[in-house]
Amino acid sequence: MDTVTSTDFSTPCSKNAQIDRFVFLAGWLLALFLLIGLRPAWADAADIEVSQMRVERTEEGLYLSALVRFDLPQLVNDAAVKGIPLYFVAEAELLRERWYWYDRHMTSATRYMRLAYQPLTRRWRLQVAPTPITNSGLGVSLAQSFDELEDALAAVQRISRWKIAEASDVEGDAKHTVNLRFRLDVSQLPRPFQLGLAGRTDWNLATSRNQRLGPETPK
Repeated sequence: MDTVTSTDFSTPCSKNAQIDRFVFLAGWLLALFLLIGLRPAWADAADIEVSQMRVERTEEGLYLSALVRFDLPQLVNDAAVKGIPLYFVAEAELLRERWYWYDRHMTSATRYMRLAYQPLTRRWRLQVAPTPITNSGLGVSLAQSFDELEDALAAVQRISRWKIAEASDVEGDAKHTVNLRFRLDVSQLPRPFQLGLAGRTDWNLATSRNQRLGPETPK
């Protein structure tokens, strides 16, 4: 029996066309994947700002009041409802302005807040302290309970007459600047939970604002 041998023929032109089509398709798919991958980051970026800030100078010291406006991104909200505590930090810094050199650091104050859902009571517990709050319960902190998350967040966002400096820290004849920084502190979250947050912009809740203070008006 005769053996029939078949041979496929291809020209250099057809191979080049196939390669060009493959490169074009691969590039188009890569661009599409990049857009898909980046979109959630844009969509989940939190909108946060210090909408109000007031610094009051009294004989007892310097007091700061502020309102920080933000909504919890969906992933952060879901984690809180499932019992993951949220840690917020407010930092205030007092600087004395100097025309001939960098501004001089006079003093600073920090407020730590821990917000956690209590499944047994179905209430939200907010702790506020001048030092980091741990699960051990050590340290001094003020605690409040709320029925709704919205009410608890309102307490986190509102800073009322927080003493950030003593009267002796403020020089009456100098100009000063008060810097306020507010953030969600992910470093205090459970370690395994932190590993899954890499590249997640929805957990980047941070904002800042400053206010200048002129020399004290003579009485």
